[in-house]
Amino acid sequence: MDNQVEDLALLLKSISHPIRLKILCLLQDKELTVSEIRKEVATSGANISQHLNIMRNRGIIGSRKEANFIYSSIADERIIELMKTMKQLFCTIA
Repeated sequence: MDNQVEDLALLLKSISHPIRLKILCLLQDKELTVSEIRKEVATSGANISQHLNIMRNRGIIGSRKEANFIYSSIADERIIELMKTMKQLFCTIA
């Protein structure tokens, strides 16, 4: 059980940055390129790439290359469910 708790803590730590949460919100419904994410998040492409790499290293997101574009998407279905739940709990308009 301790290993599971530690793994979960690392996973949550790797998504807890505001930019990473924004990226995951964007990737819930479709895969996107770095430039598409950059436009929505309003930060540099290098910054987006750093955040994507952190999540890619944890297995949270995956990528595929098509022509000159690299598309990112959520690779772990549990993250999609987690994001949906967090949206329902914390992003409702009162």
